Amino acid sequence: MNRPPTRQLERELLDSGHGLVAGMDEVGRGALAGPVSVGVCLVDASTGRLPRGLRDSKLLTAPAREALCEPVRRWSVGSAVGHAGPDEIDAVGIITALRLAGTRALATLAAQGLVPDIVVLDGIHDWLTPPDDLFGALDPGLPVLVPPVRTQVKGDLRCAVIAGASVLAKCERDGIMVDLAEQHRAYGWEANKGYSAPGHLAALRELGPTELHRRTWRLPTGGEAAPEDAVPETTPVPVPAGAVLARPGA
Repeated sequence: MNRPPTRQLERELLDSGHGLVAGMDEVGRGALAGPVSVGVCLVDASTGRLPRGLRDSKLLTAPAREALCEPVRRWSVGSAVGHAGPDEIDAVGIITALRLAGTRALATLAAQGLVPDIVVLDGIHDWLTPPDDLFGALDPGLPVLVPPVRTQVKGDLRCAVIAGASVLAKCERDGIMVDLAEQHRAYGWEANKGYSAPGHLAALRELGPTELHRRTWRLPTGGEAAPEDAVPETTPVPVPAGAVLARPGA
């Protein structure tokens, strides 16, 4: 399926009274190293036609994704990408790390005076809405800016605002991994972006994990791929309030 996404869901939500609609998507959930990243795009009633060539990021080549980033930013009312680092994934687990990254993206928009009325997530699981007092315990300096959430099956394929968020998140996380590859050349992150490619697995077998690997995951020692919901080997502990992982030089 390589048809362009549509604006049907966005328009339905805008017509029902939501002034700002956000689409959100994540990347890096199933990687063995590096952050998990969450992109968000905002649209309103004045938002025009979607950028030419916009698709779910997984359907695009790397040059096509990069070429779309600036058009997506111009097209949307606002956009941001948030990250949670491998230390945070180890400390609280992948789902809570997704919440941290998503809330950081929303906080970036809030600093610009942009607070969505509703967020549409790709898939069937609402990983964004926090349990009571979760973020107060994890990071007292991080505002809780989670509006109502709607999930959409195959949203990255069907919904333009989610597709835009997926492109921004993928490009920013890929850039982080390319930069981090300079520090750990043996693992091939500039090509595999931290996923379980053969060269990455071979380096893990030979050299073991780095500080940028998700150390509480059962890192593969053979040719098997890591599942997206890999179970930590240790009980998660609360992550201390700390700096957001950012791309060097950003």
